[in-house]
Amino acid sequence: MRKSRFAVCLVLLTFAAALSASAQSFVLDLPRPSQHAVLTQRIGITDVTINYHRPMVNGRKVWDGLVPYGKVWRAGANENTTISFSSPVTIEGKSLDAGTYGLHMIPTADSWTIIFSKNYTSWGSFTYDEKEDALRVQVKPGTAEMHEALTYDFDNPKDDSAIVTLRWEKVAVPFTLGVNVNQVVDASLQKQLRGLAQYTWMSWDDAANFLLTAKVNYPEALKYSDLSIQNEDRFENELTKSKVLTAMDRKDDSKVAEKKALGLANPLQIHLYARGLQAEKRNDEAFAIFRENAQKHPDQWFVHSGLARIYCSQGKYDDAAKEMKIALSSAPDNQKVYVDGLVKKLENRQDIN
Repeated sequence: MRKSRFAVCLVLLTFAAALSASAQSFVLDLPRPSQHAVLTQRIGITDVTINYHRPMVNGRKVWDGLVPYGKVWRAGANENTTISFSSPVTIEGKSLDAGTYGLHMIPTADSWTIIFSKNYTSWGSFTYDEKEDALRVQVKPGTAEMHEALTYDFDNPKDDSAIVTLRWEKVAVPFTLGVNVNQVVDASLQKQLRGLAQYTWMSWDDAANFLLTAKVNYPEALKYSDLSIQNEDRFENELTKSKVLTAMDRKDDSKVAEKKALGLANPLQIHLYARGLQAEKRNDEAFAIFRENAQKHPDQWFVHSGLARIYCSQGKYDDAAKEMKIALSSAPDNQKVYVDGLVKKLENRQDIN
């Protein structure tokens, strides 16, 4: 008797499991009236992704009609509208951790509440629970051109921020999204440089140059420069070290690193470095390097270009044109048009510096 009951129970459980599997197989992939959309924006190295469905107006009254005022709304259609951040961000100046959140809104005529819920797997806002809020902010709605389908945009993108805007019908609802890019990148670099990247001089040099350009954490930039040099001592990383030391107001040390960099440079790198000094209005230093480069490497076409710039600065246009013509005669094909243009300017007694 017990065996037969057990057999019946086993059959029933097997049948129930089969029904469940069959029911799942009957969920068909068919077009939905509110189409699915995914929108991603990168700010610095932070990825922000909005995953939502786009309801249509279809001649209906949307605000305080289809979407009631004063009630939590799913900010889209069907499943939760979600928003994901790959690193911590700020929303309207308020901090929010990295992660995925259910995006809900409470609209009124003149003020909207934007809600970021820790629960992002529900169906719409029907089971929304305020206790699961990670953040709420208040924003002002604006007007928009007619949008038949609900849409999200990343407006006014900047290096460290963007404005996320929901637009539907003739209403626009914006909120400001910010990222502490330098902090995020600095933390990311420390992780990246524990992997394979630590074994190349370029990775450490790139990291140092990022901090240098961002004008942050110079001691860390100097450490990265030294680690790059330890991997392989090169013109590029010695020059980076020189620039970091300059930024740290260690001018004597900077000169030592600069001299070492130039000692490791090839003739073209030296020439381009001098051109960079010219761009910084450091002509006297640039001309000294042009002269030394020409003395050591008279067979290189670009050293004659450097000499031409020196003569031009002295008002000796004929001598400058002569040197530039020598440069033109042996310049690579992809440089001939540019150099020929310099020759013509010098012949017309025009300054090329």
